Amino acid sequence: MSKSILDLEPKEVWSNFYSLTQIPRPSKHEDKIQEFMVNFGQSLGLETIKDETGNVIIKKPATPGMENRMGIVLQGHLDMVPQKNSDKAHDFTIDPITTIVDGEWVKADSTTLGADNGIGVASAMAVLASTDLVHGPIEALFTCDEETGMTGANLLKAGLLAGDILLNLDSEDEGELYIGCAGGIDSTGVFTVSFDAVPAGSSAFRLTVKGLKGGHSGLDINLGRGNANIILNALSKMAAEKFGLRISAVNGGNLRNAIPREAFASVVVPSENEVNFTKFVEEFTVIVKEEFAVADGNLQIVCEKTEVPAQVIDLNTQTGLFEAVSKCPNGVIAMTADMPDVVETSSNLAIVRLENDQIMIACLQRSSVDDSKSLLAKQICDVFTKAGASASTSGEYPGWKPNINSPILKTMKEVYNNKFGKIPEVKVIHAGLECGILAGAYPHWDMISFGPTIRHPHSPDEKVKIETVGLFWDYLVETLKETPVKE
Repeated sequence: MSKSILDLEPKEVWSNFYSLTQIPRPSKHEDKIQEFMVNFGQSLGLETIKDETGNVIIKKPATPGMENRMGIVLQGHLDMVPQKNSDKAHDFTIDPITTIVDGEWVKADSTTLGADNGIGVASAMAVLASTDLVHGPIEALFTCDEETGMTGANLLKAGLLAGDILLNLDSEDEGELYIGCAGGIDSTGVFTVSFDAVPAGSSAFRLTVKGLKGGHSGLDINLGRGNANIILNALSKMAAEKFGLRISAVNGGNLRNAIPREAFASVVVPSENEVNFTKFVEEFTVIVKEEFAVADGNLQIVCEKTEVPAQVIDLNTQTGLFEAVSKCPNGVIAMTADMPDVVETSSNLAIVRLENDQIMIACLQRSSVDDSKSLLAKQICDVFTKAGASASTSGEYPGWKPNINSPILKTMKEVYNNKFGKIPEVKVIHAGLECGILAGAYPHWDMISFGPTIRHPHSPDEKVKIETVGLFWDYLVETLKETPVKE
């Protein structure tokens, strides 16, 4: 456990990754990492550009004899998802990530690790800094704000890059090549709240749902994990019907692209129902723990008595909230017809939060079929409006349509087979890669996404398998060497 990531191989990748862990870089707070990357490129004497959006581009000429090869764009995103356990004191805007070598894996201390997409960025940095690798013209594109809006990809201007092939270094299964991805859209419902005085003779409690695994709302959506918002809503809705529960505050989840692991509510019930209410919570917990025993075995529901609050939300809004959350589609909606093990369409009921006089419900829909994505978003907005909330959509981005005749796909399959003795799997991923968006500005790019094995991204359980970082690096190096000649 005491081994440092600086002792791991390949050192040129892990040393860069260590540097990234020391620079706070949650989405929307990327000034420091952007400055670091600009200084990095300039320190190597390479042409370095920071565009007006915050994307950083570093260009490296071909090595001698490789000038006739197609230009490669190595692409990754600078930001990371800031998730931590509730009992962990960590400020992602100022604190570095503490890394732990745990057997075959590297993880963080109760926070996200940032291997998504730090390992990809670190590998591109290693290529830029290398003095002995063989490659054609290289451009490294480090985009900003991928995790919360794909802002960098959306606002990247045409003409800044001259490459022919995009290697997106943001996939999470070594030995797999991704040639397509899902698009996404955000759906939001907002209730305007009025408040009532707490009914006389009330007892107050804090309800907590915790211990869930959470995870990536695309890659992990088919694993049957618990959604803290849905569990808390079901408990509260039933208790309102049985015992007259009223909600004073609610807060669950904090990122649209992460399955919510924790949710909290401050509630009151008539004091004469206190015993039956607490017994009901115990019984409900047993049932739900049994339901998620396999997929989410550490689920906990805690009911703690607390001080009576000053107010509760009005009954109409409370009823509407219960209806909106309980009827909102969540999880896997459809599987891909010709690839039955691949999710086609899904939704993540990510955030339920009371702030001031508004309750916000935020969801993220994903689909490899744009029409299905749009129809699902409309269905969810209809659920919200029927429950009494205002509803809107935002942040829509396209999927990436597969090209099975891709020249770089042919090359990379051959390279992998020659190096490792097997053909890599070719897949479409149910997650939002930047490739589809980048194709808008650079439609001529031939694109592939690949990476090392990362598990549980977007959660404090995130970890990267050490061996696969070396395999990924060797594969990247060999691919650069075998880049096709430009016609």
